[in-house]
Amino acid sequence: MKTIASGLAWFFILYFVLESLGHLALNFLAIPALRRKIALRPVDDVPAVYSGLEPPVSLLVPAHDEEKAIVASVGALLQLEYPEFEVVVVNDGSTDGTLAVLQEAFELEPFPEALWRRLPTREVRTVFQSRKHPNLRVVDKEHGGRADSLNVGINASRYPLFCAMDVDSILQRDSLRRVVEPFLDDPHTIASGGTVRIANGCTVTDGHLAAVALPQSRLALLQIVEYLRALLFVRLGWAALNAVLVIPSAFGVFRKDAVVEVGGYRADTIGEDMELVVRLHRVLRARGTRYSVHFVPDPICWTQAPESSRALMVQRVRWQRGLAQSLHGNRAIFTMKGGGAERWLAVPFFLLFECYGPLFEVAGYVLMTAMWLLGLIPGATFAAFLALVFSLGFLLSVSALYLEEMSFRLYPRASQMALLVLVALVENLGYRQLMAVFRLGGLARWVRDIRIRFHPRA
Repeated sequence: MKTIASGLAWFFILYFVLESLGHLALNFLAIPALRRKIALRPVDDVPAVYSGLEPPVSLLVPAHDEEKAIVASVGALLQLEYPEFEVVVVNDGSTDGTLAVLQEAFELEPFPEALWRRLPTREVRTVFQSRKHPNLRVVDKEHGGRADSLNVGINASRYPLFCAMDVDSILQRDSLRRVVEPFLDDPHTIASGGTVRIANGCTVTDGHLAAVALPQSRLALLQIVEYLRALLFVRLGWAALNAVLVIPSAFGVFRKDAVVEVGGYRADTIGEDMELVVRLHRVLRARGTRYSVHFVPDPICWTQAPESSRALMVQRVRWQRGLAQSLHGNRAIFTMKGGGAERWLAVPFFLLFECYGPLFEVAGYVLMTAMWLLGLIPGATFAAFLALVFSLGFLLSVSALYLEEMSFRLYPRASQMALLVLVALVENLGYRQLMAVFRLGGLARWVRDIRIRFHPRA
């Protein structure tokens, strides 16, 4: 029995070490892109001069029962600095006054436009055109969810690139210009994602970020470090390998013809944004099409993070279910010929450490504690396990803070960075373990969904 316990102990230790080394390797891969960003920083302060080659972009904004926020959000989008763009708001069968406030604020009138149904969607009721803003249209449709709304927006869009957004996205005025840059630099670009930052505690004026500050909420503070450690620099590392699997739903630009070619967004998935990107990798790689998926490290999109444990749990359960659906729904990527880093590195990494990671993490904590209490492993081994897990987690968080300090410095005051280092310490003493439990709940929900699908009740 002790032999089995010893083997399990070494297995969990090895698992946590490999997970941490993988994230550290991705942080190192992100450094060249950050150095280029630092070298070009003086150019960022120069007023934008447009070359005339910038492709026009359609901003797609799904809205369901967003009466309170929709007018301010659309007004902010109309102020973005970009040569040519349109805003297409898709009213997804709202039951409140979303459509009414839009009609009043932007002087909407029915517009007899025939939409090109490139993608199947729920029925479209009416298309409205703004008398005040020629580049604003509102599409009123039956309720079908976010994915269906985005497909309606794609059908209604007029430009070759579209930007999928959330109503609560807070953008800088140059955000669109920055996220479209990869399409100018690389003609094979099919998607470009922007960095998502936490807006809690920041000052927002007229729908735009006016001043950056740390939030008062402890949960939001913990999420700032988590976003840096697990999202920002890790995605930049995957971008160096052309293996980005996630484009944030809050702000991502896609080449419309490529998305239409693979069938658009799937309405039967929860994480429709990730599922689309993984499917693009799978289909285009199988066809031998040359393509690139980019990630823009600039802090160009800000969003409100959950400040209650319940809201955070709901978010993480949803994310985990969407992750599992996306990876397993595109499992044919493992059997296709050829394949790059997305097949051999990204998908296996996401499966082992992101999809099934919470199962191994929670099992590791529970079984290691149980084996120690039962005397199956020495106290020194248990203490070494806890010290290793904490040290590696703290190392990852601090390395992310270091990369933040050397690149963007959004929190330049010494007191702010000192607080974030303290948060990085606390994050590994309960918060990370709580997130693993939440994510395990999401994984269990996905397994239950699969069982119901294949074994429906009579």
